[in-house]
Amino acid sequence: MLKYLKILGPGIAVAATGIGAGDMVAATVAGAHYGVAILWVALLGALFKYTLNEGIARWQLATGTSILEGWIHRLGRWAGFYFGAYLVLWSFVVGGALMAACGLAGQALFGGLPVAGWGAIHALAALLLVWIGRYALFERLMKVFIAALFLVILWSAAMVRPELSTLVKGVVVPAIPEGSVPLLLGVMGGVGGSVTLLSYGYWIREKGWITAGHQNTTRLDLGAAYVLTGLFAIAVIIIAAGTDPQQIAGSQIIVEVAERLEAVVGSIGKWAFLAGFWAAVFSSMLGVWQGVPYIFSDFITSYRSRDSGKPAEAIHTNSVLYRGYLIYLAIVPMALLLVNNPVWVVVAYAVVGALFMPFLAATLLVMNNRRDWMGTLKSGRLINVLLAAALALFIYLAAAELVRLA
Repeated sequence: MLKYLKILGPGIAVAATGIGAGDMVAATVAGAHYGVAILWVALLGALFKYTLNEGIARWQLATGTSILEGWIHRLGRWAGFYFGAYLVLWSFVVGGALMAACGLAGQALFGGLPVAGWGAIHALAALLLVWIGRYALFERLMKVFIAALFLVILWSAAMVRPELSTLVKGVVVPAIPEGSVPLLLGVMGGVGGSVTLLSYGYWIREKGWITAGHQNTTRLDLGAAYVLTGLFAIAVIIIAAGTDPQQIAGSQIIVEVAERLEAVVGSIGKWAFLAGFWAAVFSSMLGVWQGVPYIFSDFITSYRSRDSGKPAEAIHTNSVLYRGYLIYLAIVPMALLLVNNPVWVVVAYAVVGALFMPFLAATLLVMNNRRDWMGTLKSGRLINVLLAAALALFIYLAAAELVRLA
């Protein structure tokens, strides 16, 4: 066990990347409206994301190819075209959202500059760290961020002094308050990231986990990551449980919660929570800046190898593809800091993005159950049940999003 704990890393990076402003906002809104009675939702959402990421890792360990390469080579060009269009839109919108969140955190903590100024500074700082550092530096930074984040957020939750019996009931007894289903399903689907799940496959390659013999290591690594993710969401729900839901709206949501902590435990509570928010959003930005250029590079090289019939090229962080997309992530979305989100971008992103998680769950159900592809790492019954449940959840969320846009 000690040996495994020493080598954990990619899962910690996944947790730090997946826990961002979206998770904090969703958990805060749910906590403000329904209190600790819905803590079980956070754990179930983390379990679903664990199942998806475990499937991504197991495919790679069994076949020696990334899940993206599997889509392009095994399912056909349509899968790659769909994902490629989504990736570019996702990068633009999420890059802008991360800059805005980091800008809000910087302004709340340090003042002086507007949100756009702090957002641009954070984007360029993350660009520099990824550009000059290798994976080992990135992993160490993510461990520092996740440690700081959890110390602060769990301490803040403890300072609220929730009643233990009520917490236990909220975790083990699924409660569904009247009118809460859409919000609870949104929290469940949002815990732990979306496209960033794919980054795990590239990070375990950097770690040297490349054979079927590393399956238990990846499961332990991901298990630790999603336990932390679930605990984080629980802590944020606890902190927000006493907040007036009528005041939970827009970018001021974090400030409202911080002021609630200030009223409960003093100014240290407010500043600690704001520091935790900053650690969450900047580590999420750093993970996206480091991981998503891998995905883009893999997308291009997989298409090249499919057309040429040759094995896909190895992906390096100093390649033109990787660094070019890193620059795109850090620079182009700054446009969203200066203007309101263009309607066509938001609508296109929402439509294409609503279908990604169902697509991921469905393809894992199909591909990971092919014994001729997976061999001894073929999915078992429990994994298939969890994947089917995750697919049903994400289909519901996709339908709700499309109805909302209609």
